[in-house]
Amino acid sequence: MNRAAKIVVASAVTTLLATGGIGAYNLLRELTSVDAGTGSAFDPASISKTPPSSGKAEELAKAFLGDWSQQHLEAAGGDTDDPISASQALKDYASGLHLKKLSFTHIRSSGPSSATRGATKVDFDVTAQVNGGTWHYASAVAVRQSSNGAPAVRWNSSVLYPGLQKYQSLTAGQLPPGTGDSTVVASDGKTDLSAYPSLKDIIATIRQNAPAKGGTPGTGVAVVDGDGAGVAAAQVFHKGKTPAIRTTIDAHLQEIAEHAVKDAHLQDKPAGTVALDWHTGHILAIAHTGDDGDIAINGIKSPGSTMKIITSAALFDQAGLTTNSPAPCADSLVANSQNFHNDEGVKPAPNATITQAFTVSCNTSFIKDGFHYLVHDGDASALNKEATDVFGMGSWTIGGGVATTDPSIPSDVQGSDQAAQFIGQGKVTATPLFMASVAATVRNTGFEQPIILPGQHQTGTPQRMSARTAGYLQTMMRSVATIGTAAPRLHDLPGVGAKTGTAEEGDHTNGWLTAYDSHIAVAALVEGGTSGVDSAGYVVRKLLTTS
Repeated sequence: MNRAAKIVVASAVTTLLATGGIGAYNLLRELTSVDAGTGSAFDPASISKTPPSSGKAEELAKAFLGDWSQQHLEAAGGDTDDPISASQALKDYASGLHLKKLSFTHIRSSGPSSATRGATKVDFDVTAQVNGGTWHYASAVAVRQSSNGAPAVRWNSSVLYPGLQKYQSLTAGQLPPGTGDSTVVASDGKTDLSAYPSLKDIIATIRQNAPAKGGTPGTGVAVVDGDGAGVAAAQVFHKGKTPAIRTTIDAHLQEIAEHAVKDAHLQDKPAGTVALDWHTGHILAIAHTGDDGDIAINGIKSPGSTMKIITSAALFDQAGLTTNSPAPCADSLVANSQNFHNDEGVKPAPNATITQAFTVSCNTSFIKDGFHYLVHDGDASALNKEATDVFGMGSWTIGGGVATTDPSIPSDVQGSDQAAQFIGQGKVTATPLFMASVAATVRNTGFEQPIILPGQHQTGTPQRMSARTAGYLQTMMRSVATIGTAAPRLHDLPGVGAKTGTAEEGDHTNGWLTAYDSHIAVAALVEGGTSGVDSAGYVVRKLLTTS
């Protein structure tokens, strides 16, 4: 509507609103929506499919923006197809930003609107002097017309600011919480962990769930939701100090782990590794490759012979055996109608001890002793009990809302799985996170639940590992590292104890290795690895030599 037409009806405004209520407002809307060129009011019930001409769209947009800049907000609302909502939103815009001055430049038509069918898009630049500074941004409106040719600005929240949603608003001044991301940092309190690809999802989850500390708010313009919570910063005038969430991750060790899982010997096979501080349970590094998620903390697989650590502990704790107890190693063994065999290269040793069987990873030794000492009248729950009571198997959380997959050793295992469990096959499953914790429990002489946020509550175990059992296991794991199955990778490393594992899965095998030294405990899984030492061994060695 042109200026002359608005003056004609201006004198009626007060009377109509004072005496006529909503009906009078609707009449006023018709009067103030009359198009000077057609003499007709915009009819929202009859929208034309033909966009208004560029000239007509620009003319109306300039009138709308002119009223808005002069804070004639009812008049500006009258230039839209929803005067009530538009007028109120324009008022909220001014009050939320503590608006001092508003101007528009470069008002120009840019052709048909891609967002609003049958409308012409008019672009413009905004300069707003608001609380704290001057805000510049580009915006646009869509102008459509009714069948009688009368145009109107298509009203929605994005007219105020591009992308603004229906229940969002704008505020200026101190930026509210939520408009700036917190930084998730390493244990040194300063290294930003976003630089490490393996931690991308973990960081995003921690940022959403863990409280940040420190930092000072910045100033600028922010988008807020209906409750006033920050959604995003539209403009920053003064950048504050970003609050941080400190984790237990060791930046140096994480860097090594990222490279270790990409070792050339793995030939791009999916791999995952976790390193722990065995004394505290703090997670120092998590790294993985592959397209199936984070296999370091969620790669639930049969752990193979690394499970012999728990099997041995059960034999020591529940059957009273020692490292010198007999554990005959045969070529093969039938248990519950299933034939079990050893890995290639394991020679028969009828007079072998548990230490010797553990060192060369003889499957038949542990199946024979497991059945004889740990299965009673068909009850094969002893391994589950040891894993739960001593090694902390269960549903604990590492913190920050980060999801991890629980290991599983069923307590009601039946059939041939009663034998398979003792060598980490059958229904037994674990993750590198859990197997790193198993090695840590041995070295620490007790379970410390893995956590990624310092100070988080750590679940304990019903039974602390005995010094006797820990001493036996440390002796045997040292033998594996120096002269046994892990020796090709670890024999020259001081103070290292280890256990390898190779687990059958479908038409391939997975390679495992878990180990510790005087500082850390590590476990690695390589899917498709031919053996633990020739796949996971390369990953573990890199972490142990730089800890």
